[in-house]
Amino acid sequence: MTTHADISNVVLVTVDSLRSDAISPYDSDRHTPVLQELADRGTVFENAFATGNWTPFSFPGLLASRPVFADTGRIGVSESPTLAETLSEAGVETGGFNAANGFLTDHWGFDEGFDEFEPFVADVGSSLYGRYLAAHPTVEGWLQLAASPFRRLSSRLRRDGDDKPFLDTSRMLDVERAATSFVEDADEPFFLWVHYMDAHTPYVPAPRYIREVSSAMFGTHRMLLAHTRTGLGWEVGDRTLSDLRTLYQGAVRQVDASIGRLLDSLDAAGHRDETAVVVAGDHGEEFQEHGHLAHYPKLYDELIHVPLVVDVPGADARRIDGHVGLDAVPPTVCDLFDVDSPAEWDGESLVSSVVDGTDPGADPVVSVAVRGDDVTQQPIPRSLDDGDLLVSVRTREWTYVENTETGARELYHRASDPDQQTDRTVAPTPEDESVVARLREPAVEHAELLAGAGEGALDDASDDAVDDAVETRLSALGYR
Repeated sequence: MTTHADISNVVLVTVDSLRSDAISPYDSDRHTPVLQELADRGTVFENAFATGNWTPFSFPGLLASRPVFADTGRIGVSESPTLAETLSEAGVETGGFNAANGFLTDHWGFDEGFDEFEPFVADVGSSLYGRYLAAHPTVEGWLQLAASPFRRLSSRLRRDGDDKPFLDTSRMLDVERAATSFVEDADEPFFLWVHYMDAHTPYVPAPRYIREVSSAMFGTHRMLLAHTRTGLGWEVGDRTLSDLRTLYQGAVRQVDASIGRLLDSLDAAGHRDETAVVVAGDHGEEFQEHGHLAHYPKLYDELIHVPLVVDVPGADARRIDGHVGLDAVPPTVCDLFDVDSPAEWDGESLVSSVVDGTDPGADPVVSVAVRGDDVTQQPIPRSLDDGDLLVSVRTREWTYVENTETGARELYHRASDPDQQTDRTVAPTPEDESVVARLREPAVEHAELLAGAGEGALDDASDDAVDDAVETRLSALGYR
């Protein structure tokens, strides 16, 4: 049997806003055949949790195995030893390609250690029209949806497929081309990171993927209406919510297909048998389970429970029930390369779970969010001073959430209340009170760690202003 010592390369695929139940390895009603095949031959971590509710809060764990704010009191990894830096120093060739998420750029240190890095942020087009569309992806999405019947007719006349969007709203095709080129040119060993944005609002999948995930007639007018209602802040009823879910699932399937083409490029280049593949969502997406859409500052499972699939060629397929945090990804990748992890990292390698089925341990997973005066307002908080710190602590059965500023607490028993609708601190039993006392300890410790790290760092920090291209993409995502 192949062991991780035989692995020469690792591909890390992260998908923005990908909740666990959006893919078939976690929900058999979903249609993601590529990820299902990957799961069938790899390891599925059934209880993997993000360390934050949105990208800048989760990626310090994903690419540097550090809690957000822990080193500077601000978002980013500029002061942390990153995964790419660690591997590059060990002689591994590194490439990173991000589909224009402005929070994953060199401004916040995410380029560190990559021999080849492209965030596709600055390339927003030189024309006034191109710049406008870059700043307004919902409008770009409307155009794509409105033109989809004509495109479908044109494709049929030309006998072409319609598996790719005619407007690369999510920059998926740019990322796919860059990653494929890297694979074709790379010398082993190599590490490749690819980040997709298709499952982030606005959801604008190619028409064929909508048809793949929906058996109902789903006209263009319904897609446009769903985007119009959300874009203009109108009330979202059950039908519109269902349409948004369908568009989201179509976008997830679009990512699934792109991952398939990326894996095909590994095959074509002769790398597949020596390449481990890790797939993770950076956080989830809410569809009004707790009153909102997208990913506002909350710490419930629809935002924190994410997929984590690890395929190591030759290792037995298995499912791991133990709970793990995404800060385990960097030490796992290093372990696959037989490279020592930096002492500063928080996470522990999951290779023994992948190869031998070892339980990953019982340590709770801690996640954070920062909530300002109004939960529905942007911008995303960029420092601890931007609002109240929320900390959640998860074990196999329980979720505990505390607002460390106000002292408000919530407790959910996920085994009996998987949707986390019944707060057991309202009428606690003695068992509930015991659980709160036990889980509050790591929550307080984490809050004290972040507070200590932020003291003085915020006052001494350099100007946090970002360049126009990054601000354009952040505004495009709804952030300022």
